[in-house]
Amino acid sequence: MSAETSRGSSAGSRIALGVVAVALACSRASAPPVDPAFAADWKAWHDAREARLRAPDGWLALAGLHWLADGPNVIPGLPGTFVLEGGRVTLRATPADGYGEDGQAVTEKTLATDQAPRPDRLTVGAKRVAVIDRGGKLAIRVWDAESPVRTGFKGVEAFPPDPRWRIEATWEAYPAPRKVEIPSVAGPPQAGEAPGRARFTVDGQTVALEPTLEDGELFFVFRDRTAPKETYGAGRFLVAAAPKDGKVVLDFNRAYDPPCAFTPYATCPLPRPENVLAVRIPAGEKKYGGH
Repeated sequence: MSAETSRGSSAGSRIALGVVAVALACSRASAPPVDPAFAADWKAWHDAREARLRAPDGWLALAGLHWLADGPNVIPGLPGTFVLEGGRVTLRATPADGYGEDGQAVTEKTLATDQAPRPDRLTVGAKRVAVIDRGGKLAIRVWDAESPVRTGFKGVEAFPPDPRWRIEATWEAYPAPRKVEIPSVAGPPQAGEAPGRARFTVDGQTVALEPTLEDGELFFVFRDRTAPKETYGAGRFLVAAAPKDGKVVLDFNRAYDPPCAFTPYATCPLPRPENVLAVRIPAGEKKYGGH
């Protein structure tokens, strides 16, 4: 290589590095530092979220989902028999089977489902057992505190908290809540009520999300273009407070993965077509474990 060519190459490298440096500086300038209080508040939320997942009856411990047929049902890995009759499930067991609830032994009991004001939760060894009702279809759900999914959990990766993704959306209330049918990963579709929709702008594009009502809050099931490469392919969840003065706050930093991202034994709702967004929302939880 001639000295002239070498000097030109070196100069070109310096110019290229200068361009990269300017680009990085501009990138940093476009993302202002996050207020420490905002970041701390998000971290507290995320830590609490992971603690709930780690609980002995959290989603990570879910170890079985068994849909029941009319008559006696024997569940793999569980003692006793679960009898479905007239839309009700009765456990029939012996004292040696070891079922208990609230410190009392249980041998025969008609079990209140998860739709009841006080659902029954039985224990048997390291496992917990309950009846779930999905559109009138009943199943036995099993948690195992010793599940390797739970004991091997190392946290859920998330995008860094960014206040730009805490969006004040315009709330468009319907004259009356409309009945909607929500598809699910397992089991029958679920019924819900949509009270309106939240309209907002992302990168100059106006989009809208339609929630259902859940315990006085707005529950969103949505999917955006970060899926499936960065976020869970089936979509994510977001909860927002009730609208006020025609506005609703959507904090996508708190968008979280559905239970089916962690276990095949969940009956997760899926986004309806109107909640599949043609924009990227790089905020909230990322996909877990390569799912």
